[in-house]
Amino acid sequence: VKYSGYLEHTGEPFCTTYNSKSPELMKLGKDITLRGLELGLKTMKKGEAARFVFVPDYAYGRLGCPPLIPPNATVTFEVEVLDFIDSDESDTFFELTAEQQDTIPLQKVLKVADTERQFGNYFYRRQHFEIAKDKYKRALSILGRSPASEAEQRQIDELKVPLLLNLSLTSLKLGCPARALAYGENALEIDQRNAKALFRCGQACLCMTEYIKARDFLVRAQRVEPFNHDINEELKKWAR
Repeated sequence: VKYSGYLEHTGEPFCTTYNSKSPELMKLGKDITLRGLELGLKTMKKGEAARFVFVPDYAYGRLGCPPLIPPNATVTFEVEVLDFIDSDESDTFFELTAEQQDTIPLQKVLKVADTERQFGNYFYRRQHFEIAKDKYKRALSILGRSPASEAEQRQIDELKVPLLLNLSLTSLKLGCPARALAYGENALEIDQRNAKALFRCGQACLCMTEYIKARDFLVRAQRVEPFNHDINEELKKWAR
């Protein structure tokens, strides 16, 4: 979220996150301690902006927070919800033992894994690649259960492939091309014509100066998506 807090009859905020280019991820019930702000946020939708007026009982109380907040202060907060992730089921799931996790229905497991993937994407966008990698690996770790049917296997594979591709890309960012290649090849075991997996493998081989393998992967990727700009640029890089 982005927010600014104001005292009555003042134009300058006593606190604000609007100056931050990349607001930190905050957890309800843990990182947001103002009672009124937490209650207000729970009423908001993604992308919504709102203005809240909090009386002392929902703000800083009878004593205030000297020297910024005087006693019995009513405060106004301007708030914008940029994005959020519902992690309730995920938090509950990872508190269970491995045996208990195995009893959870597949649809809930898939939802938990996708939540962890979203967390990974959040940290990847902020270039926290190690944390992103751990989130992707955590999501992948719970998808190893034996499916009850082919339909369940397809559902598992549909989520496994993007996780493997994310891990491949993150490994490249972390300077681990051999690991990136392994993740890409794991994705290809599920979907052998996946252009992105072929592309990642080609990138990894280029980093390892395995030029013949790099060309093979990139040409296969180009056959699947002949007008893909990134693939064609990587082939030009290979040619140089």
